[in-house]
Amino acid sequence: MATVLYIDKLSKKYGSLQALDQLTLQVEAGSIYGLLGPNGSGKTTTLGMVLDVIRPSGGNFLWFGKPISKESKQRVGALLETPNFYPYLTARRNLQVIADIKNANPDNINKMLDMVGLGTRSHTTFNGFSLGMKQRLALAAAMLNDPEVLVLDEPTNGLDPQGIAEVRDLILRIASHGKTIVLASHLLDEVEKVCTHVAVLQAGKLKANGPVSNILSAHDQLLISADERAPVLQLLERLPYIVQFGQDKDIITLTLAEGYTSTDLNRDMFAQGVVLSQLLVRRKSLEAQFLEIIKKDA
Repeated sequence: MATVLYIDKLSKKYGSLQALDQLTLQVEAGSIYGLLGPNGSGKTTTLGMVLDVIRPSGGNFLWFGKPISKESKQRVGALLETPNFYPYLTARRNLQVIADIKNANPDNINKMLDMVGLGTRSHTTFNGFSLGMKQRLALAAAMLNDPEVLVLDEPTNGLDPQGIAEVRDLILRIASHGKTIVLASHLLDEVEKVCTHVAVLQAGKLKANGPVSNILSAHDQLLISADERAPVLQLLERLPYIVQFGQDKDIITLTLAEGYTSTDLNRDMFAQGVVLSQLLVRRKSLEAQFLEIIKKDA
């Protein structure tokens, strides 16, 4: 897969405050990449720098393999702050104004209104919209020039549960059209349900990154041990429902795919002549995993 965004040791310092400290990561085409972390972790600073709004203190980044330019900016749509539209203009008229500013094809207006579910509300004024509808209109505005990449900063911030669900579904729908999405969020649930990849930030430092299924998983974890570890590890490599596993001293920790339980593992181990001396199920919430990650090397 092609790398859409490559960030190399990117840093930002405000006086004595290190807002971002040598962040390195890459975003592949077609992924939904989440920057996850509490307020002040460096998420918005990162997005501001890669969008050429904030000047880095160190490091660099590449869009589509090249330094940022007018051409690459046209391939990226962004929603960084609270939606800002003319309150007494209709949704359609607001998008017409933005299309003129962006020199975007006005034929895209109806298409984008339909995509965000506002086709039947195109003649409603902006101040008559709910917060969720305003956010969806902002997404339509960001998509007007049909960008390859969409960059979103806290896209569900301040929304009620229905609004969050609407925006979440919309992000997945946009991604299904082949778009790459980079989003910042402090909501674990949002990242786990929407993103394919995640980078966990804390106080400007990268704590973990990779596929969401590897970094965050609401699945139960199993702790197993046996008198001989070699046959256990060999079998774990072959079993198709083992999502991931690792070992720490005498204990092997593993995660099973959806729909499988410790009973399946114990049965298959026994069928291959492997008797486990220990099998424990550890229930771990997303919150517990997240706290473990951000406390690493703290």
